[in-house]
Amino acid sequence: MTADGSAGTQTPVDLFSVSGKVAVVTGGSRGIGAMIAAGLVRAGCRVYITARKAEACDAKAAELSQFGECISVPLNLADPEAAARLVRRLGEREDRLHILVNNAGASWGAPLEDYPLEAFDKLWAINVKGLFHLTVLSLPLLRAAATSDDPARVINIGSIDGLGIPAMETYAYSTTKAGVHMLTRHLASKLARESITVNAIAPGPFDSKMMAFALDDPQTRAAIAANVPLGRVGEPDDMAGTAIFLASRAGRYLTGAVIPVDGGLASLRR
Repeated sequence: MTADGSAGTQTPVDLFSVSGKVAVVTGGSRGIGAMIAAGLVRAGCRVYITARKAEACDAKAAELSQFGECISVPLNLADPEAAARLVRRLGEREDRLHILVNNAGASWGAPLEDYPLEAFDKLWAINVKGLFHLTVLSLPLLRAAATSDDPARVINIGSIDGLGIPAMETYAYSTTKAGVHMLTRHLASKLARESITVNAIAPGPFDSKMMAFALDDPQTRAAIAANVPLGRVGEPDDMAGTAIFLASRAGRYLTGAVIPVDGGLASLRR
């Protein structure tokens, strides 16, 4: 319905379309980043993916290019200058950026009394500082894409470990992901009047390098799935679908939200 109560003109297909948009997905060569990149490519976006390892980044871009446009930009976003290089390269090829997915991140687990202080430094630099730096550098291209009818979108990848107390001893990881959620809300408040939305996805258990130590073991995987209210580990379409919703017309009135995509797991945590 429109503001005057009449029926809108968007069909369901149009409502969730992202075709023709330009997207960047950091950490896009594997795991959750690859899931999102694949969904956006198949939905008609031109997608730039980053990863630290050039071979893996190039291979994933070649794989996804079978279904659309995917460009590899190998670099390590823990280095502030790498973010500047990414934005410069993007600006040489594009005059606007519709979707920025800040997915690149790292984890660290260790028992409490063995947990190193350096874990906080490393994870803060990648999970929070790097995300903030790239978003700020990308603002000119995001502003060029933004309209009141179709805002530019920033999608940050947080975690349900930043929403409640995790079972595993990942002190720096959970702390930085809580920081990602707060930063999402802060940026959303600042950028809303420029027609740039900022939201976060908080994934539960998905197949990724961070979860491989648990999910690659069949018994542990089954135990984790049994603890999820919906009874399974997340699948690629679950993550891609949420990102496409946030990037499409369907999600244009949502900003400052942190969306758990976890099969209901966060609801069980304190």
